[in-house]
Amino acid sequence: MNYLVSVWSDRIQAEEAYSALEKANITMSNVSILGKGFKSADEFGLIDPREEAQKQIRRLTLWTVPFGFISGISFNAITGLNTFPWAGTLGNQLIGGLLGAGAGAMGGFFIGGGVGVGLGGGDATTYRNRLKAGKYLVVAKGSEGLINQATRILRPMKPENIQGYGDPGD
Repeated sequence: MNYLVSVWSDRIQAEEAYSALEKANITMSNVSILGKGFKSADEFGLIDPREEAQKQIRRLTLWTVPFGFISGISFNAITGLNTFPWAGTLGNQLIGGLLGAGAGAMGGFFIGGGVGVGLGGGDATTYRNRLKAGKYLVVAKGSEGLINQATRILRPMKPENIQGYGDPGD
């Protein structure tokens, strides 16, 4: 599935764009308006990248923390490190396990997408921010031919932004 996302500064422009697509006999089930009074980003299925990254972090951390704990204990047992003499052999192995679990947690965070949570998540975040700013999106989805036709119709109307996307699943 291919998508064309156009950004409009107000509701009237978005409705005019929608009407222009309708007059061109584009199947209206393939066209949506997102914004106040229309579909929300969540209703349309515009993924919140921060929410997805947090889910990925949780899934990854679920197995990296225990793996890190076991690895930390194993490393300490193999090397025989006595970093904390007051803790004894078992205590040093448990401390090694806790440090390994901490390393596993950090790995789960960074590899799972923690950096993306802090820095933003690409176009989906940009479009969500534009919706929050009171702008409207007109989204067309369908074949490459339909997207090309919609682009030819919408571009002369001078949207704030117009961007096409191809779904990698096709």
